[in-house]
Amino acid sequence: MNLTDPRELASLLEAFLLASGKPQSLERLFELFEERERPPSTVFKEALEVLRLSCAGRAFELKEVASGYRLQVRERYAPWVGRLWEERPQRYSRAMLETLALIVYRQPITRGEIEDVRGVAVNSQIVKTLLEREWIRVVGHRDVPGRPAMFATTKAFLDHFNLKSLDELPSLAALRELEPEPLLAFDEDPAVPAELQARADLACADGPAAEPREETSFSSLLAELDSMEQGLKTDFDDLDEPDTDEAAVEQADDADGARH
Repeated sequence: MNLTDPRELASLLEAFLLASGKPQSLERLFELFEERERPPSTVFKEALEVLRLSCAGRAFELKEVASGYRLQVRERYAPWVGRLWEERPQRYSRAMLETLALIVYRQPITRGEIEDVRGVAVNSQIVKTLLEREWIRVVGHRDVPGRPAMFATTKAFLDHFNLKSLDELPSLAALRELEPEPLLAFDEDPAVPAELQARADLACADGPAAEPREETSFSSLLAELDSMEQGLKTDFDDLDEPDTDEAAVEQADDADGARH
């Protein structure tokens, strides 16, 4: 095989990516060749472009994500390809998605700061799930009493959502367009059945009900995000080393939650 020919090298790279089943960085692909047979970097880039063009009109594509290059099924075939697996796709709660969105757009951010924006406490299970999925990580601790953990996204998060970098995230203006239109109110409220009204009056007579804590609406959440700084912080090397001990992370989370 002539590894200096971009077309032949493209076929070999296709074999590598099909066999790996996950993104492969350029560095990792270089390592798969012995030094004496390793193609020049220019030929490597040409081969990747040949491979990308060869996917035109096919059911899969070459995609560059945060961790490297991968061959993946095109998105329009996902509804049918998903039938290969019996289990249903994971559904995420609004609370988890809003928590993840705040981490994405305002990272690094602490659990307490998330609660300040959303107006409600963050369930510990949500943070645990995001950590277990390796979508977020602890990048340091805020220099305030209790030293709460600061969270940021990972390469695994970018890979999962088909992104190469945070710069490819949709703008807040685009997110606002996804907000559903408010439901139109009726001119007159329907009459409450007399028996139901009597039960409600009796319940109120037992004592005033505690007012529920108001949760931030989707539009208010976007407004809060609008006030953030324009640039996203993506390099956390200047922060303290995170405590890798899971118990320490939980303790930092609990201390931050107690502060609120």
